[in-house]
Amino acid sequence: MVAALIISCSTNKPTEQKPEAKAKHVVLIGLDGWGSYSVAKADMPNVKKLMSQGSYTLQKRSVLPSSSAVNWASMFMGACPELHGYTDWGSQTPELPSRVIYKNNIFPTMFQLLRDAQPHAEIGCLYEWNGIKYVVDTLSLNYHAIAPDYSENPTLLADMSVKYITEKKPNLVAIIYDNPDHVGHADGHDTPEYYNKLTELDGYVGRIIQAVDDAGMMDETIFIVTSDHGGINKGHGGKTMEEMETPFIIAGKNIKQLGEFEESMMQFDVASTIATIFNFEQPQVWVGRSMKQVFK
Repeated sequence: MVAALIISCSTNKPTEQKPEAKAKHVVLIGLDGWGSYSVAKADMPNVKKLMSQGSYTLQKRSVLPSSSAVNWASMFMGACPELHGYTDWGSQTPELPSRVIYKNNIFPTMFQLLRDAQPHAEIGCLYEWNGIKYVVDTLSLNYHAIAPDYSENPTLLADMSVKYITEKKPNLVAIIYDNPDHVGHADGHDTPEYYNKLTELDGYVGRIIQAVDDAGMMDETIFIVTSDHGGINKGHGGKTMEEMETPFIIAGKNIKQLGEFEESMMQFDVASTIATIFNFEQPQVWVGRSMKQVFK
């Protein structure tokens, strides 16, 4: 009689652990119409402190035309206008058919993808220009709101942002100011009025940073301060570097203190960099590249 030798082999392989997010919270502050040319001359101590503590470039290029909706869309959608289809300064729907339609009948945004990756995440967007709501996919947000009549109530967006941050502790919030663009159109870019507005806006940035600290989020937050386009004279939308180059500043948890980095950056790379922070996979239709060199 031959004894049967039974060998039990486990087929279970160790489960690969998904890398942790770089931070639990991202606060993106957008200053519409803020050209890189202005940074050296601007009195912006809060913004420049973030620059010194983290990494930045003053050579992030807009997509064309170098105007608002098309560039905010590219920033949030990780792709160029030829793919997402928003092509004008005031686009509310795609002028070109979007190459891909994702959930909520819109091209995939970073807000949607974070919602997929973290279904219970708190995601918000607060803004002064009504056009923002058409490019963020409001159905993927927990909260979105406009600060009305900001010319009469210039502190209102900061007030709303402080309240939202301290009460809800968002995982991702985009806070988009309509200035300095408004002043650029009225008084001109690179004028005393323009620089006065930058100093005022820097004060609001400081209030938002303080709100993050007051909410107990500081050790788990990454700040991004950036813009959609610059300007020249009283306009924008052209092909000059004053119109196309905008700052990208990133600081906070797991961000290297690199100072200025030399790698090329485009508007749509912002979404890809946020994808790296939250460790969600970007869709094939995105063309953005994460600025991975800024991370520890």
